[in-house]
Amino acid sequence: MSKKNIFSKIPNQGKTIFAIMSELAQQHQAIDLSRGFPDFNTHQELMDLYCSFIQKGYNQYAPVDGLMSLRERIAEMTQSLYQAEYLPDSEITITGGATEALFTAITAFVREGDEVLIFEPAYDSYSPAVKLNGGIPAFIEMPRPNYSFDWESLQRAITGNTRMIILNNPHNPTGAVMSAWDVEKLSKIVKGTNILLLSDEVYEHVVFDGASHESLALYPKLKDRTVIVNSFGKTFHVTGWRIGYVLAPKELMNEFRKIHQFLMYTVNTPVQYAFEEFLKTPHPFQQIKEMYQRKRDILVKGLEGTKFKVSPSKGTYFQCVDYAAISDEKDFEFASRLIRENNVASIPTSYFYKAKNDNKVIRFCFAKQDETLYKALEQLSKI
Repeated sequence: MSKKNIFSKIPNQGKTIFAIMSELAQQHQAIDLSRGFPDFNTHQELMDLYCSFIQKGYNQYAPVDGLMSLRERIAEMTQSLYQAEYLPDSEITITGGATEALFTAITAFVREGDEVLIFEPAYDSYSPAVKLNGGIPAFIEMPRPNYSFDWESLQRAITGNTRMIILNNPHNPTGAVMSAWDVEKLSKIVKGTNILLLSDEVYEHVVFDGASHESLALYPKLKDRTVIVNSFGKTFHVTGWRIGYVLAPKELMNEFRKIHQFLMYTVNTPVQYAFEEFLKTPHPFQQIKEMYQRKRDILVKGLEGTKFKVSPSKGTYFQCVDYAAISDEKDFEFASRLIRENNVASIPTSYFYKAKNDNKVIRFCFAKQDETLYKALEQLSKI
């Protein structure tokens, strides 16, 4: 077939920056602080459970919406964490990771010509998913260096065609965290509208310095318009297992499931049984916060004596770093040279912006063993 006859739905979309930088890191055997996953294992108990259910023969299709027993565990956990009731049979669905959940939600609700508001810098899957469904992404830039949520700009961006607002809290890549004040501002903005909220909360247990995660599940007045996406992979350090879940009121979940059944059909069966068993014991989520805050502090303190400028991340396991005092190179060139000459991989943040804003900022992932972080800091201190 002639290339002229191939119609691309997203013609300007190339390989993701994560794949590009990861390949470059592997090529140079660099210390990889680019990609957002841990280099340490999950709980031994959880791994043993996964293997045991495979051996026991739990290897065929699970129910399309997920194991009911696992959904019941999630309902109990959500009630305990956020005093929010979601019915296991009609308001909770197990998904093949958060990215599938996000794509499914956007596909379910975004129509041709609908506008979707996105705070940027933004996780790179949001905009393509909107475009693939005929929607029009519109961006609200988060002011630097603190990367706050600019509600006045969001309010001005709303039009009669605004269908959805995508929220990411805690926020990747900036580490910004929404406060109760932020949620109140959001509530006032959407009151009296038919705007849906897609709340990406995969880093819900990674907030620092005594802050609390302000899940939209905490706010009953927002529940009827909100789809919440969560990730077991992020919470329990198993990103490759690709398992997440969605919370939404019945009316929204009905539409979500219509798409999910054809996009994913069902999620890995033994891993669902493993999590169902693992979650029978309440998990000390506070330990996750403490572990990642300690790792953030290792990175931030280690950069204090360098020319990098750092405003400590408030959440997620990412840290944005300003290198303007070191080089005037564009961020991709600087990040590439950092791999070649200093053996440390990062992500240039211009790729999180529609217009490729070059703010001389790169992103490090600190979800790494302490030894990995110290090795990276040793290299970065030489710059």
